[in-house]
Amino acid sequence: MAFVPVIRASVSDLVFGQLRDAIVSGAYHTDDTLPGERELAAAFQVNRHAVREALRRLQQLGLLRVSQGGATRVLDWRVHAGLDLALSLVQSGDVLPVAALVRDMMDMRACIGVDAARLCARRADGAARRRIGQAVEEYAGLAPDLTAMGAANIALWRQILHGCGNTAYLLAFNSLVAGALAVAEVPPQRRSAELLDVAGHRRLAEAIADGRDAEAAEQARTLLTAALTAPTRKDSRA
Repeated sequence: MAFVPVIRASVSDLVFGQLRDAIVSGAYHTDDTLPGERELAAAFQVNRHAVREALRRLQQLGLLRVSQGGATRVLDWRVHAGLDLALSLVQSGDVLPVAALVRDMMDMRACIGVDAARLCARRADGAARRRIGQAVEEYAGLAPDLTAMGAANIALWRQILHGCGNTAYLLAFNSLVAGALAVAEVPPQRRSAELLDVAGHRRLAEAIADGRDAEAAEQARTLLTAALTAPTRKDSRA
């Protein structure tokens, strides 16, 4: 395939991005052999060090198997890649080669949040429940500043994730936040439906405080799926 010559300073990042997108989009197939470092360096018009660094990062993502002194083969990302690949794609300025990735990440966010709220209502100690109550009031006091509310909303959910006692959920939450997926690239009119629902967040905190796990889960579901179910501008004209 033809590559675009790299002309910006961050050459390794751009080589990495083009190769990553070529693999994930299917331009390269599982078990295909990539061109050698020298050939890739010539195609990208960069030095071999930049190519080598890009290949190292692709191997870390689970996209390549690099053999010392041998061929570099493409792996099936659906089998070998982890959440880091999704975050790499979301953070990229390139055209995403995976359709509906932000929607998929928001689905994941909702699934984790709903169960974390349920577990938090069951497991959190008194101090954790009080911190959640304080966090929701700090968030509520920032309305209607969506930017400030977004940051406070992350802080609130961090307290819920700590309270739920599930380390795997907490680590996944950290990954989502690091990739800006707590807010994600969701149209503002959709995200605002969740952030401005102060009463809904208070109901969530109250359910957790009272140990009503089913109600906490249902309230979390209502909040976290608002961005997925809100009508688009096109829908609203229909």
